[in-house]
This record gives sequence, structure tokens and C-alpha cells, in this order.
Amino acid sequence: MPAILHPGAGLRKFRFSTPEAAPALRPFVAHYWVVSWDLRGEEPYEQHVLPYPAVNVTFTAGRCRVAGVPRGRFSEVLHGVGRVFGARFLPGGFRPFLDAPVSSITGRFLPVEAVFGPDARDLADAIRAAGDDAAATLMDDFLGTRAPREPDPAAELVAEVVARVAAEPGITRVDDLASEFGVGMRQLQRLFSEYVGVGPKWVIRRHRLHEAAARATSGATLDLVALAAELGYSDQAHLTRDFASLVGLPPSRYARAQ
Repeated sequence: MPAILHPGAGLRKFRFSTPEAAPALRPFVAHYWVVSWDLRGEEPYEQHVLPYPAVNVTFTAGRCRVAGVPRGRFSEVLHGVGRVFGARFLPGGFRPFLDAPVSSITGRFLPVEAVFGPDARDLADAIRAAGDDAAATLMDDFLGTRAPREPDPAAELVAEVVARVAAEPGITRVDDLASEFGVGMRQLQRLFSEYVGVGPKWVIRRHRLHEAAARATSGATLDLVALAAELGYSDQAHLTRDFASLVGLPPSRYARAQ
């Protein structure tokens, strides 16, 4: 679970699950997710998260919102008893629901009704009152009536490009990525701005840091020189600086902390 930093400590504080969306929504929604906790009698717990290039819609008491792609690490403080139900969209998958370039909400939070209209207030109330499976069904029904019926070839291309970046750590250059998919550099930049919200270079770098964080929590010996070369960094120092600036610790210290 590389998006959750220090996962061993976090999973002693909360429960995390990822219900699937309905099959008709899978071109748009990666999965739903639920975080629930009971920290009564304990100190509040701060959880740090390394985000993916994805829009999330989240529902919790007093805060129901659309979260554009965060540019940096973000944190949530858990206290008392609570639950968050969320929908993580595929890269490109939120564009038809937003009806605007996804870059217009990058780094921003919007109330759900600002994107989905006043019906979203009723949805928020129902999801907060429902169990996990029932909440997923409510979200399926709500998104299903709003999802486009015809595929968008540009959105499908963007999703394929991002999936390729995620699956292949050896991809480190935007020009190589553009060449592989037969599109120009400027066209790829425009597509990512419109459908993902961040540029392809950002997506490559973020997935490389996800990979580094996953290696650091795997329990295997961490060879930073080899890892830096594999992930396209000029040297170990460059990887260490990048990792520490986002995660908060150098990779060797982060690995020991696990």
C-alpha cells in the first residue's frame, strides 16, 4: 500500500479497504476506498499520504469534497471515531464529470455540490449513514446516471499512458513516452493538462517515488545506487533529495523506520 506512508504504523490505527466500483464505471473509477478508525482514549494520529495522479471524491462527517490532484504530500489527523468513504478516479476518468480541464482543480478542494449539483448533498447524507457496501452501491447509482455512454478516445489514451508509466519503472523520459504512443510532446502535455491535471513529467516522477517508497517498505536490502539508476535519477543523491523533499525522510531512514 505505497500511497500510505509508514503503512505498518498506520494500519495499527485504522482499517483500510477498497470496494470495487460497478463494472460500468470501471472506465472512470479505479476503486472506492474506506478508512475507518476508533481512537477513543488514544492520542490523535497523523497519517501522511503520497498521492497518486488521481482525483478523489470523499465523504466524511462535516467535509464532503472533490479533491484535485495534490502536488505534494498531504496529511490527515484522525481522532475519536470516524470514517471516510472515497472514490478514486482513474487518470482521465473524472474529466466527463467535471466538464472542465482537470488542471483547473489541481491542488484544490471543492464541495461536492459545486461539481455534482445540489443532489450531491443528499448523496453525502446517505453515504455517511450507510455501511461500506451500501455506500458503494449509492455511489455506483449516483455516478452511473451521470457517466457518458460513449467512450472518449483521448481519455482512454491518457489512462493507457499513465498505466504504462505505473507498470514500468524504466520509463523516465517524456519524449520516450510520447514516441512509444505515437503522439507529439506538446499534444501529450495538452492531453495531461485536460484529463489528468498534471503534466507527464510530474506523473513519471511521482510514480518513481511511489516505487522507491514501496521498495523501502518491502523489507529487502535497499541498494540506493542501483535504485537511482533504475528509476532514471542521475545519481543516488538526486533520488535522496527528491524522496526526502516529498516523504519527509531520506529513503534509507524511511526504510529503517518501517
